[in-house]
Amino acid sequence: MLKTRFTETFGVQYPIAQGGMQHVGKAELVSAVANAGALGFITALTQPSPEHLAAEIKRTREMTDKPFGVNLTILPTITPVPYDEYRQAIIEGGVKIVETAGNNPQPHMPAFKAAGIKIIHKCTAVRHAVKAQSIGVDAISIDGFECAGHPGEDDVPGLILIPAARDKITIPMLASGGFADGRGLIAALALGADGINMGTRFMATKEAPIHENVKKQIVANDERQTDLIFRTLHNTARVGRNAVSQEVVRIEREGMTRGGAKFEEVRDLVAGTKGRVVLETGEIDYGIWSAGQVQGLIHDIPSCAELVTRIIKEAKEIVRGRLDPIFAG
Repeated sequence: MLKTRFTETFGVQYPIAQGGMQHVGKAELVSAVANAGALGFITALTQPSPEHLAAEIKRTREMTDKPFGVNLTILPTITPVPYDEYRQAIIEGGVKIVETAGNNPQPHMPAFKAAGIKIIHKCTAVRHAVKAQSIGVDAISIDGFECAGHPGEDDVPGLILIPAARDKITIPMLASGGFADGRGLIAALALGADGINMGTRFMATKEAPIHENVKKQIVANDERQTDLIFRTLHNTARVGRNAVSQEVVRIEREGMTRGGAKFEEVRDLVAGTKGRVVLETGEIDYGIWSAGQVQGLIHDIPSCAELVTRIIKEAKEIVRGRLDPIFAG
């Protein structure tokens, strides 16, 4: 047991979370994370309908009796998403923890709060975390520039962002972006976080429902093997470097000479359906797929239980074997 405000607030054994990941946050992974004593999140919008989400919640509950949550990412889309119906599926499924991301979750909060659901809001800037706290979320997850997916547009790494957020946040806080081991956990706690959120590290586990080729590619990659795409579109995303991401970067770079590339020029390359094919078939260069700079710290493909146990063991060894002797003197 390792107690922090995060573990006490959300009823988990260890201060480690597996955040929502598109096409990855499914029952197999979420239940394994929960059974390991951490907090896993089903990704709501990976499921094609609210009915499918309800079935995935039920399937997860059949695989674990530990707490788990659902990620609901709120973004503007070309095709309207029935967010109210997804929210209702979460409530009716008896889920008691929700991770929100993207736009302001305030419209959904009254219904969640009435159902006794605790809300963690994922932020990429201190000002967003302050706003989330002011509207009554139960915790925030602060996402540094190192992260996979969307790091925001401020380019502030975790070493600055985490303590800067702690200076203004009083509710429990997870540190996200760049975490993979016990060293990161201890660093996050020292910087003022109450736990860590990991995405890419949980992708490279036995239970992650993605192709083995992707897991092996994460292990083979180092910290340099990501690309930032959509920079010129002001919607920056960090993805694993491959032929497709390099082509997107090239198109954006060339577009800068004429005032900026247009989304239409890269739309076919970055289609979400192609990214799903990568994860399902292991054809690494078929589309884009999210991965963080933390790839440089990932060297194997353990089970979730092995990973969580190792992180906690490493963290304790760092304190007892390195930090205690330093401060004892």
